[in-house]
Amino acid sequence: MSDPHQLKQYIRSVADFPKPGIMFRDITPLLSNPQAFGKTIDCFAEAFAATKPTAILAAESRGFIFAAPLALRLGAAFVPVRKPGKLPHKTHQFCYDLEYGSDTLEIHIDAIEPGARVLLIDDLLATGGTIEACLRLAELSGAEIVGLGFLIELSFLRGRDRLQPHPVISLMDYDSEA
Repeated sequence: MSDPHQLKQYIRSVADFPKPGIMFRDITPLLSNPQAFGKTIDCFAEAFAATKPTAILAAESRGFIFAAPLALRLGAAFVPVRKPGKLPHKTHQFCYDLEYGSDTLEIHIDAIEPGARVLLIDDLLATGGTIEACLRLAELSGAEIVGLGFLIELSFLRGRDRLQPHPVISLMDYDSEA
């Protein structure tokens, strides 16, 4: 695989955001650099091409940034997962807990065909609540989960553990809050 560790220089660490004690990993410098953003998509494509996904699913909003160009690159459908009231057709809904409260996500009931090979993509894996909700929505549709991909993993939060037995690939890892 191309060396994704070079991408870490484009991640800005912002202390005490959104609240004291949190070290926020800001992806906007990476997104503002076309070469770094392109390399990110290249790394995801290289990591997941062999899984032959037929659909790539992502939750709003930062997951969309990586999943849509990756879907084009891999010749797969892009499936958006949205907050309640944002999708105009009948939906499946999943409620879940976050580190700061609870949330709900929805997917169109016909967004994924039964047996589809689905890859889930997001910018960040922290505790795993959001991506687990996406995973459950894909499973409700009868999908085969072929992988879970993240730009950044905060491995000290152990979010990967709640996603087992599904394969997880992260392009970069932060193993501590610092």
